[in-house]
Amino acid sequence: MASLEPYTSELVVHAHRLRDDLVPDGDFDKEAWRGATQVSFDHDWLGRIRYPEAATCVRVAWTPAYLYACFRCAYVVLNVHEEENTVEEKVGLWDRDVVEVFVNPVPVRIHHYYEFEVAPNNQWIDIDVDLKRDSPWDWSWRSGFAHATRIDTKRKLWTCEMRIPVLSMRRAAIRPGDEWRINFYRIDGPGDDTRRRFLCWSPTLSTRESDFFHVPSRFGTIRFV
Repeated sequence: MASLEPYTSELVVHAHRLRDDLVPDGDFDKEAWRGATQVSFDHDWLGRIRYPEAATCVRVAWTPAYLYACFRCAYVVLNVHEEENTVEEKVGLWDRDVVEVFVNPVPVRIHHYYEFEVAPNNQWIDIDVDLKRDSPWDWSWRSGFAHATRIDTKRKLWTCEMRIPVLSMRRAAIRPGDEWRINFYRIDGPGDDTRRRFLCWSPTLSTRESDFFHVPSRFGTIRFV
């Protein structure tokens, strides 16, 4: 079970408001993202080991109805599940390359948040997480989030764009000045967990070998401006 202590991360990302809602197409460089705040990370979940070959950038934005996140990921070699089914969710997506967003829209409930994952081949999963439940992970929950990816083999980059409906997280709308809690993650590379890279924006500082990421007290702040 992850720590439910008060928040200890001082990291903040400012999300700018989009003029119009958009349909994700995986384009990190399109006009809609050019005014967005960008955060970057290449360190592990402890904030100790750096992996420049897996440098990761994330841009965030919002409209009243949606939270948007767009990742750009450097890679050496891609490691994905072989099947190309992107209609149904893929349990165990985290066993291969993936980017993840954990979102808590009600920060006073530190134990309850939502997990969104997308792989380079656009496979996905979303999970309602409540660490106070006997079974913390609600696999049946569906957010209806939209996502798209692109792979640039020449530049060794893959990108992922997500559009997350606010209503799916039991909030009516995002308002200017709102502050939620969030963390961005990435798993990269071939092999078992002793060889793969586990990166995150706000280091979780977890010492549990079975779970590097689920430490909500280490979520940073997303401020909607």
